[in-house]
Amino acid sequence: MSLAELASTDPCTGEVIWTGPTGGVADAVATARAAAPAWARTSLDQRIAIVRAFKAAVDASADAFARLIAQETGKPLWETRTEVASVAAKVEISITAQAERAGEKGSEAAGVRQSLRHKPHGVLAVLGPYNFPAHLPNGHIVPALLAGNTLVFKPSEQTPAVADFMGRLWAQAGLPNGVLTIVHGGGDVGRDLAGADIDGLLFTGSAHVGAALARQFADTPQRILALEMGGNNPLVAWGLDDIDAAAALVVQSAYLSAGQRCTNARRLIVRDGDDRLVEAVLALADRLIVGAPFDEPQPFMGPVISNAAADGLARGWAGLVAAGGRVLRPLLRARADRPFLSPAVIDMTGCAPSDDELFGPVLQIIRVPDWDAAITCANATRFGLAAGLIGGDAALFDDFWARARAGIVNWNRPTNGASSAAPFGGVGASGNHRPSAYYAADYCAFPVASLASDTLAGAIPAGLSPLPPAGGAGGGANEDRP
Repeated sequence: MSLAELASTDPCTGEVIWTGPTGGVADAVATARAAAPAWARTSLDQRIAIVRAFKAAVDASADAFARLIAQETGKPLWETRTEVASVAAKVEISITAQAERAGEKGSEAAGVRQSLRHKPHGVLAVLGPYNFPAHLPNGHIVPALLAGNTLVFKPSEQTPAVADFMGRLWAQAGLPNGVLTIVHGGGDVGRDLAGADIDGLLFTGSAHVGAALARQFADTPQRILALEMGGNNPLVAWGLDDIDAAAALVVQSAYLSAGQRCTNARRLIVRDGDDRLVEAVLALADRLIVGAPFDEPQPFMGPVISNAAADGLARGWAGLVAAGGRVLRPLLRARADRPFLSPAVIDMTGCAPSDDELFGPVLQIIRVPDWDAAITCANATRFGLAAGLIGGDAALFDDFWARARAGIVNWNRPTNGASSAAPFGGVGASGNHRPSAYYAADYCAFPVASLASDTLAGAIPAGLSPLPPAGGAGGGANEDRP
C-alpha cells in the first residue's frame, strides 16, 4: 500500500476489507462547483424523485448494506439493520422537513406580493463519523441535495467502504455526475476540504475536531458551518418504583453501540444511600454478550472501532482510577490484539475527573444527597447534548426539563433515543446551535424574501424641493456661472 492509499480493516479480525486512494480534494470541489448551477436549476420535484429512487435502492440492497456496515464497524447485525432502515426512512422525513422548514410561502396585499423562498448555498462538504457511517452523513446528504446543493463527502477514514457503497446507490438512483463526490483520507484531507473553495461544511464528530473546524472557519463567516459533536451525558435516577426496568434503561443508555453513540449516558447520578439500582445495573452488565457482528446468539455489543480507540479508552479509564474512582466493574479487553471491551462501571463520587467524553463502554456512578445536587451534577459539564431522568413523576420531570442544560431531555427513555422527525443537537461544546435531523433544512439553504408587483409604480414620500414654475427663473444662456 502506497502513501496515497487508505486501507479499512474489520475490527474483529484485522482483515483488510477495502483499499482506495486518498486526497483529490481540489478536483472533487471543482467537479462539484461545475455541477452546481445545473443541479440548483433542477426542479424540486425532480430532486425528490431522485432521493426517492435512492430510498428504493437502499431497500433493495438492505441486507448487503447492513452486512457491510457490520463488517467495517464491528456493530452487531441486528443494530446495523436498524441503521439501514434509518437511512431509508430519512428520505420521506427530509422531504416533509424541506416543505415545512424551507418551502415557498407568500401573501398578497394591494397588488404587492410578498414571498419567501430558499436558495442552495452551492457546494457543501460533509464530514461523516464512523459510529453511524451511513445514517449520520445521510442525514446531511439528503436534505442538502433536496435544497439544491452539490456535495463533497469525506467519510471517516475508519469506514470508507460504507461511503463508497452509498455512493453507488446514489448513482443507481440517477443522481447526475458531480453532484455527490466522495474523497477519502484522514484529518489532513478533512482540513484540506474545510479550507477549499466550498460554501459550507456539515460535520458530525468529536468536540476536539469541531472546535478546530470553528477556528478554521473564523475568517470566513460567509460560509455555513453546522457542528454536531459529542457529550458527557447525565442520566439521573430518582424515586424509582421498578428497579429492573430502570436498570435496563441505564444499560441501554450506557452501552448501546459499545458506548460509541454521542448520546450514550456517561454518568449515572443516584441518591446517596440507595444502592438498589447500582446493584441491578452491575448484575445486568455482567450478562451482556460482547462479540462479533455475525455471532449466534447475537451479541448486545461488538468491539469499539479500532485498537487505537481501545488503547485511548484504557488511558481514559486509568485516568478515572487515578482521580480516585472506585472500580465496580473493570474495563477488560478480551484479546490484546482486538478491540473487544467489557462494559465497565466506576464510582466517581467525591472525585474530580476531567470533563472528557470517553467514547466507549464506560459508565461513571455519582452519588448525591438531594435533588438540587443531582441537577447541579447533571449540568457540571461543558457539553450539553443529551440528559435523561428515570423515575419520579411529571412534576419532577418538568423541573428537570426546565433546569437541565441539553438539547435532548428524555424521561423514562434511554438517553440515546431520539426521533428523526425532531431536531437533533446540543449546546455548549456539543454543537453550534445548528441542530440537524429535522432542522437540517434550515442550514442547507438560505432564505430569500421578495416583494413583487406586476406594475411599475414609485413615489418619493417626502423630502423633495418644489419644481420651479414653467418659464420661471431657471437660468438662461447668458446667466453668470461661478
